[in-house]
Amino acid sequence: MIARVSGKLLSKDTAHAVIDVGGIGYAVQIPLTTFYELPDEGNPVALYTHTHVREDAITLFGFLRQRDRDLFQLLISVSGFGPRLALNILSGISREELSRAVLEGDAKRLVNIPGVGRKMSERLIFEMREKIGKLPPGEGEAPCRPGEDEDLVRMRREAASALVNLGYRTALAETAIEKVFRKGEPVPSLDVLLKESLRILAG
Repeated sequence: MIARVSGKLLSKDTAHAVIDVGGIGYAVQIPLTTFYELPDEGNPVALYTHTHVREDAITLFGFLRQRDRDLFQLLISVSGFGPRLALNILSGISREELSRAVLEGDAKRLVNIPGVGRKMSERLIFEMREKIGKLPPGEGEAPCRPGEDEDLVRMRREAASALVNLGYRTALAETAIEKVFRKGEPVPSLDVLLKESLRILAG
């Protein structure tokens, strides 16, 4: 099973991304939420992937965040929910909204997603309600980036989580953190990263 793909982004559209890994182009199907955050073509990118195997095809589904990949795998475990429908759901509703709708039993929110009817939304809630609460927290999880060591990845995630706990939205927190790293200067500690990020957010 291919669990992660890291390389240069050759091309992208609202449904697919092609990543060059050592001269081999991997076609990865993606939700809109991933498409919106992909870098420009030609830049490095890394995606957490799910490998779907059928008799006639092997298909990769990719996500910038591990929790999104985990949620996708949880969706396809529901009876009658295949990868295409799961991808459609993740394109039509945010991770946080989906979790809230399932935990609160809000079937009306789910039927607004194209392809999900009343019966399917009720089945999704019934089968996922207990499982979805067991997923690791996703707030503040920074996108996967190629070439970063584990300490930097951990620092990004801890900083994003701290900023979210202070009341900043996840997207704003991650943008500020990225700006700090783009300065080209080494980030020596989590404290420095937080201070610089807060300075950016205050500006």
